[in-house]
Amino acid sequence: MNVIGVHALTVAVGWHVYQLTGDPFDLGLIGLAQFAPAFVLFLAAGWAADRFERRRIIVFCNAIHVAAVAMLAVLFWRDAEALVPILGILVLHGAARSFFHTASQAILPNLVTTSQFPRAIAYASSLNKAAQLTGPALGGALIAWTDEGVYFIILIAFVIAGAAAAALRRTLRVHAPEAFGLDMILGGFSYVWHNKVVLGAISIDLMAVLFGGVMGLLPVFAKDILHVGPEGLGVMRAMPGAGSLLVGLVLTQMAAPRHMGPALFISVAIFGGAIIVFSLSTVFWVSLVALAVYGAADMISVYIRQTLVQIATPDSMRGRVSAINSVSINASNELGDFRAGVMAGGIGSVGAVLVGGCATIAVTALWWRLFPAIRKVDRLDHRL
Repeated sequence: MNVIGVHALTVAVGWHVYQLTGDPFDLGLIGLAQFAPAFVLFLAAGWAADRFERRRIIVFCNAIHVAAVAMLAVLFWRDAEALVPILGILVLHGAARSFFHTASQAILPNLVTTSQFPRAIAYASSLNKAAQLTGPALGGALIAWTDEGVYFIILIAFVIAGAAAAALRRTLRVHAPEAFGLDMILGGFSYVWHNKVVLGAISIDLMAVLFGGVMGLLPVFAKDILHVGPEGLGVMRAMPGAGSLLVGLVLTQMAAPRHMGPALFISVAIFGGAIIVFSLSTVFWVSLVALAVYGAADMISVYIRQTLVQIATPDSMRGRVSAINSVSINASNELGDFRAGVMAGGIGSVGAVLVGGCATIAVTALWWRLFPAIRKVDRLDHRL
């Protein structure tokens, strides 16, 4: 429910802000407002996940989300005219997301064995993508039906997410052996830097999403290029989730797929190719197919990358490494949207997305050369 709420909120705020200002650069600012706190706070989020009960962190973060959505609802119901208060609330929302994602990533390895973990990642990612499919479609439909009333439904989603986390009975606190200090706080960086498989897996996602971010510009494509309105925007936002969900369900049935290292690079290259097709399309169904392929390729990348990072990381520092990983997985989406928004202001939305797709493919080729250890990875059902 948390993911449903986050994605419905992204659609709603993006649409209402673009209606308010008509400037695609402001869509980039929305991404920056959510990325900045994650970038600033990820070390604190990692430390907290390795020191405090992860269940309580998740509950508290959902409570912050509820407060943020309530404030946004009040602003839009009062016909907000200024962008700054909206961005300020999104900064609070982004801070809560930073702590939430770090704690939630660190939970799963405590619940299953190493041999079960690849399938667990596939199941968890499939549920996540199902939520990404539901959230945008729900957000777009609710905007069309209720306009600002969408925020009330989003608020309920975060309440349910918090209650579900509170109902967990297993203690998810990890007692890290290191004493508190600078070495302990920066321990995740040290580990990632010296483990080239983890470094390569995290950094390729960071670079691909930085250059390949298109979600923040979808309101522009929906309104000005494809002319499909808020309903079409909701469907477009949902298509990456649909492609991801389909591939995720296939991965749950694969016990021990082979050649996972090369598959990571291939999936990122397909991800970039789908972005190029989407940028050049003026036909709605072609754009939807491109977004579905975009999501399917991303699902394969997430499955491999998440499994590599979590299996290779000791539990006592999994929170700190997960915090670094969460920047590439989540915050980099907002940074990518900011990059796309800034470029759209200079070369147009189509040009910004097209350049991003080409850059993603170039990054894939470069990382293939820089990280040969990943190319050698075969199966994922054992510790690296």
